[in-house]
Amino acid sequence: MAVARPLKPRGGPDGRRPLSGAELNQATRIHEASLLLLENPGIRIEHEDLYNDLIRRGARPGRSALVARIPRAMAGDYLALCPPAVTLTDRKGSPTVLTSHSEPVFWSAPGLNLYQNGEHRRFRSEDMACWARLLDHLPSVHAVFGVALDDVPPPARDVAGLRTMAKNSSKHLRVLFFSPDSAEVLLDMKQVVGPHPWFSIGFTAHGPLRWTRLALDVFRRTAGHGIPATINGEPMAGASAPVTLAGTAAVGNAEILAGLVVNQMLEPGRPCIYNFGLAHVFDMKTAIAVTGGPENALLAHLSALMGRFYDLPSASWVSTEAMSPDSQAALEKTFGFQAHAASGMSCIWGVGQLESELTLSPAQAVIDDEIIAYTRRYRRGVPVDAETLALEVTQSVGIAGCFLDHEHTLAHFRQELFEPRLLYRKRRDAWNAEGSKSLSERAEKRAEELMRLPVETELTGDQVKALDHLSERYLMKQKSQGG
Repeated sequence: MAVARPLKPRGGPDGRRPLSGAELNQATRIHEASLLLLENPGIRIEHEDLYNDLIRRGARPGRSALVARIPRAMAGDYLALCPPAVTLTDRKGSPTVLTSHSEPVFWSAPGLNLYQNGEHRRFRSEDMACWARLLDHLPSVHAVFGVALDDVPPPARDVAGLRTMAKNSSKHLRVLFFSPDSAEVLLDMKQVVGPHPWFSIGFTAHGPLRWTRLALDVFRRTAGHGIPATINGEPMAGASAPVTLAGTAAVGNAEILAGLVVNQMLEPGRPCIYNFGLAHVFDMKTAIAVTGGPENALLAHLSALMGRFYDLPSASWVSTEAMSPDSQAALEKTFGFQAHAASGMSCIWGVGQLESELTLSPAQAVIDDEIIAYTRRYRRGVPVDAETLALEVTQSVGIAGCFLDHEHTLAHFRQELFEPRLLYRKRRDAWNAEGSKSLSERAEKRAEELMRLPVETELTGDQVKALDHLSERYLMKQKSQGG
């Protein structure tokens, strides 16, 4: 079989968790089903130049226009070019390396709307600045995701978004692409700030078994510069994929494999993140794409499983159908963050998201940051050694003694005990005296405080001017063209 590397998952001293026999069987069957789909009926490549490139390199024409049937050997050859590690940096150039076995990092997410202090409206540029500053101050958040800016013409939203995020956060940035025409400007902006991968890109297949021209042109125009790319499959069980989760996985995996083939054809060795964790299920009663159900966690588990199978970093998305930072949001997002992390995911999106991925909430972002910190403490587990067993400490304290003032307690309590920044742990008298505020009310207040704090963006004055110039020039161009 051409794809030798994924079928020999490794474990050992480098920290990799080997696939169990049941997991290997499951992953192999999904992989084989996807290869069969790539060969028959194939995948539609709605970009004539890239379609022709695939045919020249070994794909076969399908039964309709722009459908390429990708042989398993060809898929295996290009898959083998994907590096097993993806490095993402912040503005300082400090690296975070994602692999199929690394601890997960947590990102914000895109959206259309803002929910804040009970008001629901479209997201605007000034909101992006506040949002980026808030996320910069949340310690559990690794990267800031672009958002659809209602006051900016759609073709320029990616450029305007990157400029605003760069001026208000020093963390890694994820561009939300709206037009491939902006790629040249984004590449210029990358050089202004630095050659390291301080921002990444990505796009989603719009299936079943279909990559649009927009997505493919984004990949084409950003190729050759070492920019990390997330390759997203987003099938919806019961609508754009079989209702069975295994069938959905076969379709989504086939779409991702085709996306990986295209990206490696354009730029051999391009760092890519495998993302089947965007998969949804279709609610048969409400006709809503469910994002916070148990099935979403199971589909994310398959994303992590296939990432480990292919030895690629994986990604997923945690959201909720809740309309506000309420008990439903807490239930669905707490379960989601923990379940996705436990599956072995490398990168988990969704901080601050509500309403089936449509809305962002500063209060929910603060709550999610707390949920993630809680989850991380649980995942650290209980180390058992001479120091933590503390036999000599207990013997010295003795029967009916007190450990509170012992130096062992002072040395260990901060790393051993979770200390919440938002959850309430005072007594009722104090809670009443402070206004009996709910979790969401405290989160709104905390979010407002954080958004007012300054941020060290690591940008010089000249870099800010250059980013403004590139963005404004591109915006004027789009307006003159009626964009």
